[in-house]
Amino acid sequence: MTKKPSDNYFGRVRVNGKLIRRSLETHVLSVAKVKLSDFLQDYRRLAINKGPSVKGEVIIEIFRKEIEEDADNQPRTKFYKQEVLIALKKTWPELYSSEIARISQKDCNDWAARHGKDYSPTRFNGALGIVRRIFDIAVEHGYRVDNPAKFVDRRRVKPKELHLPSQAQFQDRARQIQSSGAGQANDCANLFRFLAFSGVRINEARHVVWADVDFQRQQLCVRVTKNGKARWIPFNESLRDLLTTIRAARPDESPETLVMRVFECQKSIDRAAKLVGVGRITHHDLRHLFATRCIESGVDIPTVSRWLGHQDGGALCMKTYGHLRDEHSTNEAKKVAFLKQFSPLCVRFCGFSLSLCNTGTNSANTMGLYPHPRFIAVLARFPANRDPWYLFG
Repeated sequence: MTKKPSDNYFGRVRVNGKLIRRSLETHVLSVAKVKLSDFLQDYRRLAINKGPSVKGEVIIEIFRKEIEEDADNQPRTKFYKQEVLIALKKTWPELYSSEIARISQKDCNDWAARHGKDYSPTRFNGALGIVRRIFDIAVEHGYRVDNPAKFVDRRRVKPKELHLPSQAQFQDRARQIQSSGAGQANDCANLFRFLAFSGVRINEARHVVWADVDFQRQQLCVRVTKNGKARWIPFNESLRDLLTTIRAARPDESPETLVMRVFECQKSIDRAAKLVGVGRITHHDLRHLFATRCIESGVDIPTVSRWLGHQDGGALCMKTYGHLRDEHSTNEAKKVAFLKQFSPLCVRFCGFSLSLCNTGTNSANTMGLYPHPRFIAVLARFPANRDPWYLFG
């Protein structure tokens, strides 16, 4: 261990004839000794496990096997990770062809700059997590002693600004979809309404069959979900009427028949938006609309979270759906008043009730209890022409 004029201690070790020197990032001797022990342990392990150098593609293949063997990975998750690996090969081919031990922190930063230009912050963060895991595998197998990707910063994800339709705009769009004259116009309108009235994801809606619709218990079972856990959604009035209407039009279908006859209706939604003259929304925006309408109707957020299939007790629901549409916000603002006279004003003070009336006289209703003398003195000095709120403002 040596100390440089910069006051930081450095560790030196020779591995397979090569001298390696690294800063211990401290000027305190006792801390440097602890870090030196970890430093030497890392490189000793590397010297013991050091075999033929391997390229990144070997480590990536180990990662692919890890994806397939992980029972907790949903099929969509596996597909997403495979997509990221394909994107990595385009933006960082050297990760596959170079020796995994020779890739430096600078190489990781250069890749992050390239990848960040072509992909959204969400996609970038997902790719960065996979890159970090690849280097962790290399460390676990003794081909590296550190993970250079851990110093790459994640990108900040800006929350999506939602512009949800009002109730009138939603009904206009639904009518435009249904009356478009297309061969499956009615089916597209049913899917459009079903997504908004139930809050299910588009992929969940594709798997709902009549056996999942319990008219007796007034509940909808969503079996195929993002997290693999089935959930029950109680009927609201609109959802019940929609499903009853669809069932009445198709009474002979078996319980295993799909309720929705189309699996997407985005083109119909876009066409309706142009005709109505409002902004574009997606299938998933209808899920936002469901959550927003529930919150505006007074349903508590943990309950809405369960209906949506979230597993965090409402944290994500509060973050994502805690917004209110302008129409509802304006109506709620009308309830706020600052200059309104409140008479009489009932206050609970030290275990008894007091009724203060700005009617020109001061009174105290103690409900059989006598107020404290000091409080009586305050009331005695209270001006008859003053609003009693000023005592507590």
